[in-house]
Amino acid sequence: MDLRDRTGNYFFVLLAIAAWTVVFAVVTTTYPRENPTSGLVGAGAIGLACGVTAVPLFWLAAFARHRRIAFRGDWSRAIRRGAWVAMVGAILVALRIQGVLSLPIAIFVAALVVLAEMILSAER
Repeated sequence: MDLRDRTGNYFFVLLAIAAWTVVFAVVTTTYPRENPTSGLVGAGAIGLACGVTAVPLFWLAAFARHRRIAFRGDWSRAIRRGAWVAMVGAILVALRIQGVLSLPIAIFVAALVVLAEMILSAER
C-alpha cells in the first residue's frame, strides 16, 4: 500500500465522517412532514454518506483479494461502486419517505445495479 493509497483512504474516511455529520444535522433539525423537500435532502445526504463510506471498503476488499497489491483501476472501480451504493441508498430512502417503497421495487433496483456493475466490471 503506497502513500497515495493511504491518503485516499484517509480522505474518504474523513469525507464519510463529514457526510454522516451532515446527515445527523439534517435528521435532527428537520421534520419531513412540515417541509416536503427536507425529506429528499435527507435522502440525498444519507445516500451520499453511505456511498462515501463504502468507497474505502470496496478498495480495501479489492486490495485484500489481490493479495495486498494495488492494481491500476482499483480506485476508479471502488468510486464507481460507492456511487452505486449512494444512488441506491438515496432512491430507497426517498421512496420510503414518499410511502411507495415495496419489496419488489427494492429488489428491482438492486437487480438493476448488480446487472449494470457486472457489465461494467466484465474483464475484456
